[in-house]
Amino acid sequence: MKKLLFTLIAVAGLFTMNATNANAQDYKNAIGGRFGSYNGVTFKTGLNKGAMLELIGNFRSSSGVKYMQLTGLYEVYNPISGAPGLNWYYGGGGSIGTMKVKGFDSDVYLGLNGVLGLDYKFNGAPINLSLDWIPTLRLTPDTDFYSGDIGLGVRFTF
Repeated sequence: MKKLLFTLIAVAGLFTMNATNANAQDYKNAIGGRFGSYNGVTFKTGLNKGAMLELIGNFRSSSGVKYMQLTGLYEVYNPISGAPGLNWYYGGGGSIGTMKVKGFDSDVYLGLNGVLGLDYKFNGAPINLSLDWIPTLRLTPDTDFYSGDIGLGVRFTF
């Protein structure tokens, strides 16, 4: 799990070095937590005017079940007029993960994700909040549609 977290941070760092200023948001990078079914560590970085890349790393272990997943999302941001710091966004991406149940073989999960959400950056404070919905079309091990969840992101911006 520590290796996966280190890899996630290293990949996020590579994207940060190549990022340009994303003008629709009031920050260039943010790291923190996401709370919902896609619980985990979240990192956002500006790619170009009005777009960001978000990486979400999920890790769970309880009652003989170990689960981890990495989700990457390309998000397009649009400001909401009359509400400084508030943007709505949409986008898509993919996820890869694995689940190991004690006594069974592990499965690899691949999926295509959508995202729709609201993003707010507090003026004068390095805090960002987001509320989003991430539905998933699971491709493996079985094909099905997961209507997703609504998650709350709380991040430190820099």
